[in-house]
Amino acid sequence: MMKLYGFGPTRSLRARWALHELDAEFEFIPVSLLAGENRHPDFLRLNPAGKVPVLVDGDLVLTESAAIVMYLAEKYGAKGLMPADLTQRAQAYRWSLFAVTELEQPLWRIAKHTFLYPEDKRLPEDIALAKEEFVAMAQVLERHMDGRAFIVGDSMSIADCVTAYVMDWGNEVGLIDGCPNLKAYLERMYTRPKAPQRIADALARLEPVD
Repeated sequence: MMKLYGFGPTRSLRARWALHELDAEFEFIPVSLLAGENRHPDFLRLNPAGKVPVLVDGDLVLTESAAIVMYLAEKYGAKGLMPADLTQRAQAYRWSLFAVTELEQPLWRIAKHTFLYPEDKRLPEDIALAKEEFVAMAQVLERHMDGRAFIVGDSMSIADCVTAYVMDWGNEVGLIDGCPNLKAYLERMYTRPKAPQRIADALARLEPVD
């Protein structure tokens, strides 16, 4: 059985979403970032970067949440998460990469300079710049989603698994309020029966470390 190592409100949610949409059997193994379990030698042997999620499927050890989603979609190709048509598949790759490079990176910068970095290394001006960058790129996706239910084609694809989580993250920091298409898309995606927890719900369930 596949194993997914992950933690609460992180991009582990993205990998879990794909697994649930595909009806794949897996064991979820929690790795507490708060307790530093991601720095344990056993975990670092799986991912030297010390980050989650990590998927273990037999001899395959795969990191990077978007790569995990893509691998699972290929593995369970009959489920339709990976578009069969080459053109639509190319668009699914395009928008997945757009999400992790143009949208997710500014959100990471905001998080780092808000609470992840030590206070003496936080740069308020970088937060402002990152917000501007995110909003500009969110408007690109906002226009793309005009009249669309899904990012690519007429059904859920890898692009949705990858992007919906980013939209939830952007929503948490109040950066998609001016994007009605994206707000509607976000609510629509998370009403799906197999959608994972929202980030806020996952955060609320975290138990403090003694």
